[in-house]
Amino acid sequence: MAVYTQLGPEQVGAFLARYDAGELVSLKGIAEGVENSNFFVETTQSRFILTIYENRVDPKDLPFFYALLKHLHEAGCRVPRFMSDRNGNWLQTIAGKPACLIEFLSGVSVTEPSAAQAHSTGAALGQMHKALADFTLSRPNSLGISAFRPLAMRCTAQGLDAISEGLSARIFAECDYLEAHWPTNLPVAAIHADLFPDNVLMLGDNVTGLIDFYFACSEIRAYDLAVTHSAWSFSGDGKVFDADVSAAMLAGYTKAVPMDAATRDALPILLRGACLRFTLTRCYDWINTPADALVTRKDPLAFLGRLEYYSDPKQVDALLAQLP
Repeated sequence: MAVYTQLGPEQVGAFLARYDAGELVSLKGIAEGVENSNFFVETTQSRFILTIYENRVDPKDLPFFYALLKHLHEAGCRVPRFMSDRNGNWLQTIAGKPACLIEFLSGVSVTEPSAAQAHSTGAALGQMHKALADFTLSRPNSLGISAFRPLAMRCTAQGLDAISEGLSARIFAECDYLEAHWPTNLPVAAIHADLFPDNVLMLGDNVTGLIDFYFACSEIRAYDLAVTHSAWSFSGDGKVFDADVSAAMLAGYTKAVPMDAATRDALPILLRGACLRFTLTRCYDWINTPADALVTRKDPLAFLGRLEYYSDPKQVDALLAQLP
């Protein structure tokens, strides 16, 4: 979430007039995240998130996201719904861009997750994967293995090395390794692909919502676990691994979705792929984010540190030993 397009109360008030949602009480931009412009909207009746879809989200993909969330909601998963106006329309336009009004879910995102919270998140991820077993729509992963090298080239060697000396060589070496070892025999399904702590809402140790599905795509299902594990199991700067959080997440997930031998063997590769993906996108954003955008840039080196951890055979053996 972020704010690239500024909105005033008059615009939002006119937007809300299409809905039976009450009148605008307060409006606040949300700086976290990097993809879309997001606003917290409070009305006389309820609270919502107003999302404007910026350049990275193709409007043609929005029906996929809508159907995915509808499917998950109907399956009992805690996800936000797209709100429809009086005419049944869920997709709107504001400031000349596609936009949606989205249900607000209670809860807070944790910054230093506990083992109990990680266990609940792993279980919620597993529940989501089980619910999506019969979801038939698909969407290519625009940030999958085939996108890593082109994205690194768009960052340029000079741009990468300006972030950290030697970063370009390390990234291209990792591209070589992953392209040679990426698994091709694992189940593919719809996944979240971005389940960081700020995309999980919690009350105490319980998950109240999984949000921000705009990277959702069809991909190796276990890659979703890899992304989530790498996002939750380290300190924010990527320097400290929390073994208790790691073990709890793996236990919560595998209780819902048992892990077969092929997935277990491929997990270290998927973990490295998840780290390279976020290293690269953070590098790209670091280099290209407009100076006047209300958006929090993320440190690319935080995921480079995770990548080095998952590249260490001793650490990987200890990690796999945590699996049931």
